[in-house]
Amino acid sequence: MLVIAGFACGAVFGALVARKKGGNKFDIAQYAAGYGIAAAILGLFSTIVAGWLLGTG
Repeated sequence: MLVIAGFACGAVFGALVARKKGGNKFDIAQYAAGYGIAAAILGLFSTIVAGWLLGTG
């Protein structure tokens, strides 16, 4: 669940960053993908750590 939410939030944030920098639609898409993937990886590790700490993993 955190992975999907992380990707969505990261993609929105990345698109906003690229738009603020004056990027075209391809720049916005690339920033959205990059930030989304980075946030999804953080969400994945958060899910793993939470499962390990709670004993469900």
